[in-house]
Amino acid sequence: MKDEPDTLELNKSWCLVDCPAGVKPIGCKWVYRIKRKPNSSIDRYKACLVVKEFTQIEGVNFLQTFSSVIKPATVRLVLALTSMKHWPIHQLDVNNAFLYGDILKDVYMSLPLEWCQLA
Repeated sequence: MKDEPDTLELNKSWCLVDCPAGVKPIGCKWVYRIKRKPNSSIDRYKACLVVKEFTQIEGVNFLQTFSSVIKPATVRLVLALTSMKHWPIHQLDVNNAFLYGDILKDVYMSLPLEWCQLA
């Protein structure tokens, strides 16, 4: 949880500003996950700060949604090709992934209470 604000700022995902009058910021929440080693022992704990998008209203807060996900058929195709061509396969664990493009509209999110208490 301590690393998240630095990572978001480093990747220029946000900038800290005062919310303009008349704008209601969207809330946020923490999503926790346990990363495990191949033998099922705990490798590390991960925390990700996400916006509570379920509080948004279509047409008011957003116009469209898009989530880039890979299809299982594509994964099977790539694995089949690597097997046939005897290509090496490597696993990569990405610490932080920013999959979304630039947002052309200002979005205001309230900070988590933990960060407000530190300030």
